[in-house]
Amino acid sequence: MRVIDVIEFLKTNSFTILNEESILEVRSIEDSSFNKSSLGWCSTKNIDLLLKLNSGTVLMSSELAEEYLKIKSTFLFNTIIVINPRKSFAEVVRYFFMEKMEWLGVHSSAIIHPTVEFDKSLITIEPNVVIEKNVIIGKRVFIGANSVIKSGTLIHEDVKIGSNNTIGGVGFGYEPNEDGDYELIPHLGNVVLNEKVEIGNNTCIDRAVLGSTILENNVKVDNLVHIAHGVKIGANSLVIAHAMIAGSVQIGKNTWVSPCASIKQKLKIGDNVIIGMGSVVLKNVENGDVVAGVPSKKLIK
Repeated sequence: MRVIDVIEFLKTNSFTILNEESILEVRSIEDSSFNKSSLGWCSTKNIDLLLKLNSGTVLMSSELAEEYLKIKSTFLFNTIIVINPRKSFAEVVRYFFMEKMEWLGVHSSAIIHPTVEFDKSLITIEPNVVIEKNVIIGKRVFIGANSVIKSGTLIHEDVKIGSNNTIGGVGFGYEPNEDGDYELIPHLGNVVLNEKVEIGNNTCIDRAVLGSTILENNVKVDNLVHIAHGVKIGANSLVIAHAMIAGSVQIGKNTWVSPCASIKQKLKIGDNVIIGMGSVVLKNVENGDVVAGVPSKKLIK
């Protein structure tokens, strides 16, 4: 593609073209091989990297462009000015460089119970996937190799599930009997994944004891995450690698759970919350709070 193609795609009139070379690749501007055929982006805090460039095409903010021109009188590379360089870079990569999703149907090695409801023409189920009885799957759903979807799970449209996941397994809930031996509490509920939920790899999401474990629209869950029985996660929230959310926790919308964070059972986490890396959350968190530490404490913004 040409530089002008990117400019037209992003619908911006703020740019400088010094060399109308074809863009053949996307690279980090930190990469020593970034050259005249490369496209990258730069945040305001990385102006030192920008000052080392003398070719290629870079997406940046107007603030960064002004800062650069205070140091150097002219650009040495093509620039495209956008409001959010990282977001625009992702859009360009998605449009020009990513392969379009093809719905490949069901791999011959997948094991699917006859009661499962889905549209074979708008689904990809990769090798060795197991889907148990009474699962309902919406359109444009991807399920990666070796994942297991347990009985009763409800998967809405445009959901992506990576490899080696267990969705709807029985949670860790035991009670001692008269002899002091622990017996598993029956888990009669299910898991509900609403529209545009994305699950990484090697993650477990447990079914509820009663009712449903629910991930609302556009929730994104990273690799190696554990979400216990009865958890509810609000729309547009992010749960990052190695996080552990214990049973019956309620998380609001637009909330960020950082890597390795742990949340005690039955807590309520508000909307627009940030839980810091490695935090151990033992108390409810109010809307908009930022908490971190062991045990976690509210940080002053």
